[in-house]
Amino acid sequence: MIRKISTGMEQIRFKGITVGLVDERGEIAASYKGAPQNEVGTRTDVLDNIPKSIGMQMMIRSMAPDVIVADEIGKEEDVRAIHYAVCSGIKGIFTLHGKTMEDIMLNPCIGKLINLHIFERLIFLDEKVKGEIKKVYVLGGMQEEYILA
Repeated sequence: MIRKISTGMEQIRFKGITVGLVDERGEIAASYKGAPQNEVGTRTDVLDNIPKSIGMQMMIRSMAPDVIVADEIGKEEDVRAIHYAVCSGIKGIFTLHGKTMEDIMLNPCIGKLINLHIFERLIFLDEKVKGEIKKVYVLGGMQEEYILA
């Protein structure tokens, strides 16, 4: 997803936009000596080995991304950084752990982001089939949820 957003998709005439990837533990870009080993896209800046909350703020202030990506959010400082990003006009893609909407709402920090209407969609992946989408919640819109079969 990061690569497609960054590099673009010719088939839909999307040229790509700047992505700021905050890869706290190096699990996404797999950087070695400052260079991503995984193909994360031509317009992707990577910050790794730094706490997500600090990395997101650094990205916003110095790299002006159109989209910020961070993995496994869930702490109060992540909430503040995401709120700061949204108030700065930046879109975000974030992952977190939870099998159901109820699971996610048990985390008070994530519940706060949902109640602030920060998220447009929550996408749940299939536990059995890698990369398959199981359910999508559209938040704050006319349609509350739909299930992909």
